[in-house]
Amino acid sequence: MIKNLQPLSMAESLEYLKKPESGDTDLIGFLKKFLQLKPEEAKEIREKIKQLNLLKVKSEHIAKIIDLVPEDANDLNKIFVDMGLDEDEAKKILELIKEYR
Repeated sequence: MIKNLQPLSMAESLEYLKKPESGDTDLIGFLKKFLQLKPEEAKEIREKIKQLNLLKVKSEHIAKIIDLVPEDANDLNKIFVDMGLDEDEAKKILELIKEYR
C-alpha cells in the first residue's frame, strides 16, 4: 500500500527493501552496485539540502543529487534540466556534498 508519494534516492529506498518481508534480494544486489552513499548519509544530505531553503531545489532534485553525487557545477546543472542554478546556489550544494564523496 502506498502511504506517501515522495521521491527517494536509491540509498534511501534500500532501507525499505531490507525488510524481511520484501524478499527483493535481487533488487538489493542490483542497487548496491550503483550506490555511492549509505542510507544514513543520504538522509543527512537530504536534511542539509532542505535546510539551505533554496526555492529551485525540489524533492526530486535532491533524490538525484544523492544518487549522482555531482563533483562540479556542470554535473549539478545536468540534474536541473528545466532551470539552472546560479553560481551561489550550486556552490552551496557542492560544498555540502563534498564531505560525502
